[in-house]
Amino acid sequence: MTTAALAPAVLLASPAFADSNQAAASTTNPPAPTAPDREAADASGKDQAEQDRKTILAIIADPMASEYMKEAGHKAIADGPAAMRTFIETDQHSIRLDDYRIAIMRLLHSAGPHLEEGIKAFLKTDGRTLADLRHFYEVTQHELRDTDNRIEIARLVNDAGPALKEAAKKALLGTPADRIAFLEKGRHLAQAEDDRVELARIDEGWDGPILSEAISKLLNGSPTPAELRHFLEVTQHELRDQDNRVEIAQIIDGGGPELVKAGRAALAGTPADRAAFLLTGQHEARKKDEKAQQEKDENDDKKDDKNDGQKDQDGSGADTGNDDKKDTGSTGNTAVTPQSGSGAQLASTGAGDTPLIAGGAGTALVAGAGLLLAARIRRQASGN
Repeated sequence: MTTAALAPAVLLASPAFADSNQAAASTTNPPAPTAPDREAADASGKDQAEQDRKTILAIIADPMASEYMKEAGHKAIADGPAAMRTFIETDQHSIRLDDYRIAIMRLLHSAGPHLEEGIKAFLKTDGRTLADLRHFYEVTQHELRDTDNRIEIARLVNDAGPALKEAAKKALLGTPADRIAFLEKGRHLAQAEDDRVELARIDEGWDGPILSEAISKLLNGSPTPAELRHFLEVTQHELRDQDNRVEIAQIIDGGGPELVKAGRAALAGTPADRAAFLLTGQHEARKKDEKAQQEKDENDDKKDDKNDGQKDQDGSGADTGNDDKKDTGSTGNTAVTPQSGSGAQLASTGAGDTPLIAGGAGTALVAGAGLLLAARIRRQASGN
């Protein structure tokens, strides 16, 4: 367009144009542009249009070109030389400003705290030029992103195992590209190495068969870093709880009332309830059962002592009464029957009011009483 506008002025100033004016003064016909001049102007316009077309194609081929930029460029080419010149001189710049703003806003999706804050502050400021937008997108955003990466790596070091800690320190001392590579891949490889060591430690210190068997199977295979991490964060706790259930069932089998009660409550509860039962609950329940059994034994002993005492008292009285009856009966059976007098008087003269000593001494007393009674009877008879 610029070349076409300048062509008339060039022609007016050229020597050929002056000569044709002089020739026109001697003729009545007006001068006409020569054929070569017309062909030169046409060739110049075609060259400019072709150059503009190539420029637009290069613009829309840029990776930063949005779909709107591509659509506007193709439309300008289709509309002809004037539209192409307008696109190159004006439209592409306003579209590019919008494209950079949109691209910067899209960075928020994966931005850390520092980059997010930087983006918001940058876009709030009015009057940003295309150069400002391009510099933020191509330079500043990477600087802010690296700051966030450093903070993230430093955070990982705090709770890291030996392998992860060593890899993180190496990344912090490296380049921004080293830190990006560490966060994208290196951290997971180093974490997997630490996870293997941790799983071996868990297997060594755990008695449950279910978890131990699963750990051995995992380590003897070819697990990915993600599989190792998931096993440590999720699977091991599920399998540990299964082992706890089996152990609790074995503990309460044949246990006391309190132990059975607490064990069943743990089995019906959460994994934390079962872990707590195995750690402390079972021991507390056993103490309750032991205390209850001790109290029961003491009460039984007291009852036995009381019953024994009662039996002694009841048994002594019964024996005395029986002995008296036996002795009285025995005395009645062995005494000499009087020829005169009543049996009641005879009984009253014996030792029925006091207990008799069993054995030979009792027999001697009975015999002596019989002799005295016989002597008394003889005296009475002689007196008469």
